[in-house]
Amino acid sequence: MQRSWALAAATLATLLLAGCLLLPSKFTSTIDLRRDGSFSFTYKGEIHVLALSKLAAEERNRKNETAPFEPSSCFDDEKGEERACTDGEIAEQKKAWEEDVAASKAAAAEKQKSDEQMAKAMLGGIDPSDPRAAQEFAERLRRQKGWKSVIDKGDGKFEVEYAITGKLTHDFSFPMIEKLPMVMPFVTFIRRADGSVRIDAPAFASGAASSPIMGMAAMAADEKSGKAGGDGMPVLDGVLMLSTDGEILANNTDEGPVASPSGKTLQWKVNERTKEAPTALIRIAP
Repeated sequence: MQRSWALAAATLATLLLAGCLLLPSKFTSTIDLRRDGSFSFTYKGEIHVLALSKLAAEERNRKNETAPFEPSSCFDDEKGEERACTDGEIAEQKKAWEEDVAASKAAAAEKQKSDEQMAKAMLGGIDPSDPRAAQEFAERLRRQKGWKSVIDKGDGKFEVEYAITGKLTHDFSFPMIEKLPMVMPFVTFIRRADGSVRIDAPAFASGAASSPIMGMAAMAADEKSGKAGGDGMPVLDGVLMLSTDGEILANNTDEGPVASPSGKTLQWKVNERTKEAPTALIRIAP
């Protein structure tokens, strides 16, 4: 159990340092891309803010825990055999233990202060230990265009609905959140000079082959709770659908393009076993 906890905590720290502050969970997402460059994008479902999860809170509390004092064995100097410790020897051991504990607590307090400052900076000034942190984060999202609904479900999980339309005269990335400098994009549109658009969804994969960060998250969840998604770790389960009247140059769906009244569609079903992140290359008018 101790090993499982250590693995989960280490994985959380790795995720945060790698910029995986936000991760998707259950969702449906759609993309519509037209030849004239107009597009629409939606995401409806769950997002997880790991810094606000129960696992992160438990890690902060764990640093303040101290095991009770237990005397060490004493040995006879001549025979080398174990013997009962005298009251004086136990008192000396306890004094040394107390000094070590005090030094460890001071170091842990300094480390925790540094970690909290880093977490606060990653959350754009929101203190994850503040009881209002989740509410403040939700309010920040609601201020931004596109976020139709943001509901705090507790333990760092938010039920959201995002929808936006526009002209693809520049690159696009979701999510982009005010004051958050390190967020791994769920979906990106990258325009190329030849008139094509590269679409990638790096967060919509959990296999270690293409997304080691998400792979570690799934592994830590399994180790700590015996099932995926335990203690704040999200479980990936979603569908991404792309429709376009452009030319589909490349994609990694299982079925390939399917004809539709508005052109062609691509669909990716993703879960914790998905090894390759969805990707497609679409040519539209330059």
